[in-house]
Amino acid sequence: MPQTKKKIKHIVCLGGGNAMPKAVLAGLKERQVKISAICAMLDSGGSTGRLKRDYKICSPGDIRRSFIALSNTSREIKDLFNYRFPSGYLKGHNFANLLLAAFELSSNNYEKVLKEIKKLLKIKHQVLPATLEKGELHAVLENGKVVKGEANIDVPKHKGSLKIKKVYIKPSVSAYPESLKAVKNADLIVIGPGDLFSSLAQILLAKGMAEAIRNSKAKKIYICNLMQKNGETNGFSVKTSSQEIENLLGGNLDYVVYNTKKPSPKAMKSCRKNNPELLRPISAEKGLSNEKFIGKNLLMSDGSLVHDPKKLTDAILSLK
Repeated sequence: MPQTKKKIKHIVCLGGGNAMPKAVLAGLKERQVKISAICAMLDSGGSTGRLKRDYKICSPGDIRRSFIALSNTSREIKDLFNYRFPSGYLKGHNFANLLLAAFELSSNNYEKVLKEIKKLLKIKHQVLPATLEKGELHAVLENGKVVKGEANIDVPKHKGSLKIKKVYIKPSVSAYPESLKAVKNADLIVIGPGDLFSSLAQILLAKGMAEAIRNSKAKKIYICNLMQKNGETNGFSVKTSSQEIENLLGGNLDYVVYNTKKPSPKAMKSCRKNNPELLRPISAEKGLSNEKFIGKNLLMSDGSLVHDPKKLTDAILSLK
């Protein structure tokens, strides 16, 4: 009797910045799964912010990182897509950001942009925007002040210890239809890791996204960050981080995956030198339910204070 072919698991990954592509996408790409990466699109700083303001285009920075993570091209092409101009008029601009901007402006059709970049980088999976509409992320601080723009939340010009009480997008934006379709058809939904308010929140706040995730039959998994971040998650623990995600979702997570390995003083020093906005490791409270909160050693074996893609992938795929 012929064996029934095992169904390939469809995993939807939501995030922005470097952590989700390098930790989650890079690991899952090596397994027999179907991936749909849904990317933050409202960044306003650096090369991305300049292009967004100058040409009124979608922010290319985060979706670029997911394209590169899922690519099947040469090291030289990946290096080209990561290249940043060191001087002159283009100083600070990333080559791939410029390419994505040019594609969008020349075609005036973002679906074509997605199709052509996928073809160019030989990508087998889906890379999707959370939204294609233009809006600005806002944060309301505990003192009542409103901070406008993702970049100003990400790198606060205000006192970083002030807690964020609420985040919203103005004008409001609708989630990209293909992204909602991917969520509906997912077997697993993985949120993070990534900056909680400046990155993950902007995806979950796109109209229709949180509802689609709540209504999906897929298991919902949150990958907790390794470190607290000044201006966003000062003093946060595993539980408070996951509660903020559930507040944004308007529903419960099935699993929260977090790191239990204590980093070495050397790793902490190196991490803080390159990323001074990172404060201290996110700790877990005693008595967390083992059914929902999954603690594992998720650090790289060389001691680097980043998620190990293989360990994280093993943890994700072990959850039913």
